[in-house]
Amino acid sequence: MTPREIVLRTITFARPERIAMGLPDPYPKDFVSAGTSADPNWKPSRTFSPEQGAMWEDEWGNVWARLDNFSKGEVVEGALSDWSQLDDYRMPTYDDPSRYQAARATFAEHPGRFKIGGLPGFPFAIMRYLRRMEVFLADLILHPREVRCLADRVTALLVRCIENWAAVGADGVMFAEDWGTQDRLLVSPAMWRELFKPDFQVLCSAARRCKITVWMHSCGYIYDIISDLIECGISVLQLDQPGLFGVDRLASEFGGRVTFWCPVDIQRVLPTGDAERIEAFARDMVVKLGANGGGFIAGYYGGNEAIGVRPEWQDIACRAFVKYASFHQQQA
Repeated sequence: MTPREIVLRTITFARPERIAMGLPDPYPKDFVSAGTSADPNWKPSRTFSPEQGAMWEDEWGNVWARLDNFSKGEVVEGALSDWSQLDDYRMPTYDDPSRYQAARATFAEHPGRFKIGGLPGFPFAIMRYLRRMEVFLADLILHPREVRCLADRVTALLVRCIENWAAVGADGVMFAEDWGTQDRLLVSPAMWRELFKPDFQVLCSAARRCKITVWMHSCGYIYDIISDLIECGISVLQLDQPGLFGVDRLASEFGGRVTFWCPVDIQRVLPTGDAERIEAFARDMVVKLGANGGGFIAGYYGGNEAIGVRPEWQDIACRAFVKYASFHQQQA
């Protein structure tokens, strides 16, 4: 099987010869990811002095800052600091087909791999940056009409992004939208279903029409909406903290319904440096999450410094994934 076939069989539960993997060299990586090219006509509206530290403006008009030299930081000034700016706000040109042509070339260089195009987010992630997180959460109660108007515009833009990705040969699209704290959603499940699920349904339906799959990264405890995400049409959930839910629980409640793409848990297991524990956790995910003819992709967390993990500890996990790559055919 080609790497693309392995991924397709994994996410459709069609019994691949081994688990799919997204690991660094020298280990297998079955897919290739690409993003949109920069807009050559966009320029930031402001500059920042060295005295202001690490600050920059993105093409949405948000101002970011960070205190370290490895994280992406956080928005300190949203582009929509006041709702009165909404009518005149101009979206970035993510719907410009020319911004996808470099990705087409990247995909062509890897014909045997599964091809994933990156989205700039889903509506919540984009809107919470435009308004700043703490402000936007209040907006959900105080300004529902404005939130809905902005969500409709963002969703329409993302539909066009999905169509562009399909046009250049993507097999799937991926976005990051962190929805959880350590023990709950950022909003109530009822509010999520009322305000955000409709946009998920629209976007996943657009992907189905384009015959591509939707892959979602989310940090934190999102258990309460996993069934909703599956219902909407999310094919792959990329979770860095599977231990937050429990591998057995994920397998018993969602096995065979969605594919989990996970590294060894970055909070509870990898930072221990315990080789036996790391290998056992890797094996558990392969065997239990992949026990339905597919359903598990071995992952790798790229920010060792951010989570206090030595590269050799991640290497233990990679070797374990390769060692047990065919154990998904067995029941735990």
